[in-house]
Amino acid sequence: MQSPGTLHIVATPIGNLGDLSPRALEVLGAVGAICAEDTRHTRQLLSHFGLERPLLALHQHNEEAQAEQLVARLQAGESLALVSDAGTPLVSDPGFRLVRAARVAGVRVSPVPGACAAIAALSVAGIASDRFAFEGFLPAKSGARRERLARLAAESRTLIFYESAHRIEESLGDLVAAFGADRPAVLARELTKLFETVLDGGLGQLLERVAADPNQRKGEFVLVVEGAGEDADARLIEGQRLYLKLSEHLPPSTAAKLAAELSGASRKALYGGGS
Repeated sequence: MQSPGTLHIVATPIGNLGDLSPRALEVLGAVGAICAEDTRHTRQLLSHFGLERPLLALHQHNEEAQAEQLVARLQAGESLALVSDAGTPLVSDPGFRLVRAARVAGVRVSPVPGACAAIAALSVAGIASDRFAFEGFLPAKSGARRERLARLAAESRTLIFYESAHRIEESLGDLVAAFGADRPAVLARELTKLFETVLDGGLGQLLERVAADPNQRKGEFVLVVEGAGEDADARLIEGQRLYLKLSEHLPPSTAAKLAAELSGASRKALYGGGS
């Protein structure tokens, strides 16, 4: 009976191609095929290193349907690799359904570690890294985003977010409203690339710098935000949550007044944070 192959989960560079490990190159050159989020992007990466392997498209729209066929190939003895466009697969990228199906089928799944934007940003942020929560991308719609942030306002762990260029300014504004302008944070942009920048300060300061400099609204972003802390003012946090919800339906001053009455927080603190 043929022994099953291995599904290799291979991290690829997030910018600097020198970050692709020798082991990753060896695995990518040896597998029967590579499952890629965007085959055009991965073909360019392979070409840079002189590799030529069959590529299979695997993305959020076809992963469920493809998983069964790919597991069958693995069970027949073929080894495959899974990559995303950049960084470690499954971190805000497709792939967990294939990995789950492979594990259920008894197929070996082996990681080939490497770059990850979230961990790279955390490593240079200078913000507590012993406990952190990765939140990925915030909701695209403003109301849903504010609601998510209101629920996170009391989180004591360091928070890590991904954000796109066309939403970074708006998201920072919502973070200021939910967490306060003084909450320490680091905004890492274009990590490992030519125009890499790492800005630090309060959320309000970061918003001002991004708003004032068009170059800071280009590229790919990781935002690392200090947690609320174990001794955070619970009344203020609850007041901010209520204010954000009420302000969707009421004038800001009225929303702040009601939120302050219900939570016991300072009306001035709530209205100032939401302006």
